Amino acid sequence: MPALVHVVDDDASFRTAIERRLKLAGYDVATYATAEDLLDAELDDAQPGCILLDVRIPGLSGPDLQGRLIAQGSTLPIIFLTGHADTPTTVRAIKAGAEDFLTKPVSSEQLLDAIERALTRQNAARAQRGKLDTLRAHLATLTQRERQVFDLIVRGRINKQVAHELGTTERTVKAHRHQVMEKMQVHSLAELVSVAERLGMLDANRD
Repeated sequence: MPALVHVVDDDASFRTAIERRLKLAGYDVATYATAEDLLDAELDDAQPGCILLDVRIPGLSGPDLQGRLIAQGSTLPIIFLTGHADTPTTVRAIKAGAEDFLTKPVSSEQLLDAIERALTRQNAARAQRGKLDTLRAHLATLTQRERQVFDLIVRGRINKQVAHELGTTERTVKAHRHQVMEKMQVHSLAELVSVAERLGMLDANRD
């Protein structure tokens, strides 16, 4: 599926030119004259793509649109492309997560490189989210007791200590530990600790 590039710019001639340029490069393209037009469109975050966004457009500005999209949970990367670059706006956009900030006129090579970088990062982020979703799904299969055992062993407790804290026997803890390893699909304590870290289970304020 070709990546879809959303172009938001109030300059009709620019939209036409950039659409032609991007289609020649193999992308699907959707154009919008205002930020509101893009907000009204039903963006599909599942499709690979990005947004080319002007800073100064009628109505909602580019940075304000960026904020709206973030608030809505959009994961589409944003590349600002503007003839009105200034340091405060650039810093604000980048700090908010913009992929790049290009100044018009921009060469085809520079523009396409920026789009490819954005798509590469998007793919990597999706892959990472997919792995986390899988780990969360595995975690959800643990019983309450298995989750308690998981929490304690990834914090360095040995079976004897876990048994003492949970008021049970070492044998029972070993059985739960085995189930935790099976369900989380790991083969070592080191892997299990790594999984716990990725799931945000290892709070530095807890021992």
